[in-house]
Amino acid sequence: MTAGAALTRRSLAGFTGRGYDRGRPVAVQIAWFAVSGLVVTRWWCPGRVRVALLRAFGARIGTGTNIRHGVRVHWPWKLTVGDHSWIGEGAHLLNLEPVVIGSDVCVSQDVLLCTGSHDRRSPTFEFDNAPVVVEDGAWVAVRATVLRGVTIGADAVVGAAALVTRDVPAGAVVLAPQPLPHGGV
Repeated sequence: MTAGAALTRRSLAGFTGRGYDRGRPVAVQIAWFAVSGLVVTRWWCPGRVRVALLRAFGARIGTGTNIRHGVRVHWPWKLTVGDHSWIGEGAHLLNLEPVVIGSDVCVSQDVLLCTGSHDRRSPTFEFDNAPVVVEDGAWVAVRATVLRGVTIGADAVVGAAALVTRDVPAGAVVLAPQPLPHGGV
C-alpha cells in the first residue's frame, strides 16, 4: 500500500454474486450434492458408476477415463474430460466455471483445479471466476493447485505441490519452490 492511500474495508454483507450462473435450477443442484456426497465420492462406488452419474448430471466424459473415489466435482454440467484421462483420489474440481480436461491427462491425488475467486478490489468482494483448461497429455501432480483462468498446455507437467497462477506453455515443466537447505540463506 502506498503512503496516503485510503484503506477501504470490504462489506461482505453487500455481496450479490452478480455474474455467476450456477447453470442449473436449485433442485438439480441439491440432487447433485446428495448423489455426490452419498455415492460418487465413496470408495465403494465402482468407477463406471461414478462416470455414469457424472454424465447423468451433464458432465461430458470420454471413453476409458478413470475417476477415482474421493474426487469432488462442484458442478458436473461444467466439466468436460477427454478420453483415457485419470483423475486421482481426493482431487477437487471447484468448477464454478468450466473445467476442460483433455485426453490422456493425469490429474493426480489431492489436486485442486479452482475456477473461482473474488475481486479483491470489489468493495463487496464479488466473484472473479474464469475457466481452467488442462490440454491433452498434461500431468498435474499430487497436491498441485491450478487457479482460475489458467491453461496447462499439451504435454506440460505441473510438479507436486506447485501453485499455478499463469498459463503453462505446451511441454513446459513447472515445479514447486524448493526449500533452502538447512541453515542456508
